[in-house]
Formats: sequence, structure tokens, C-alpha cells
Amino acid sequence: MSEPVIASKTPTSVDLEPGEYWWCSCGRSKSQPFCDGSHAGTDFEPMRIEVKEKSSFYLCNCKHTQNPPYCDGAHDLLD
Repeated sequence: MSEPVIASKTPTSVDLEPGEYWWCSCGRSKSQPFCDGSHAGTDFEPMRIEVKEKSSFYLCNCKHTQNPPYCDGAHDLLD
């Protein structure tokens, strides 16, 4: 599998309403941290996020988290 593009070495803080969202796993989306279809032709697929009640999240932008789609600080380990 190929490596994702590091969109940013900082997470995105988002307040999400109940609903379905798609997190970008490839790092190519221009709508970070959400998918815009830029993964087409790659080994990557977006990850579905289902929000049950309005909540705040830190979503990973480095795409190296071990707890996708949430930031786990993996960006601190990247060169």
C-alpha cells in the first residue's frame, strides 16, 4: 500500500452536528480533513464517521494516526 500525503502536521478541530461525514485517508483532498474524491486511482478509501450527537473532535491531517480518523499525536513523530 502506498503512503498517504501529509496534509498537515496539526489536527483539525471540528464541531460536528449529527450525521454522516467522510474523513480523507489519502491526504490529497482540498477539503481537509474531509474527502473530496481525490483518492480516485489510489489505494485509499475515505473513512465514514457517524456522529450521533453534536460533538467536538480533533481529526487527523497527517494521516498516520493509529486511531483514525482521530488525532493521536502521530504528527509529532514525523520528519
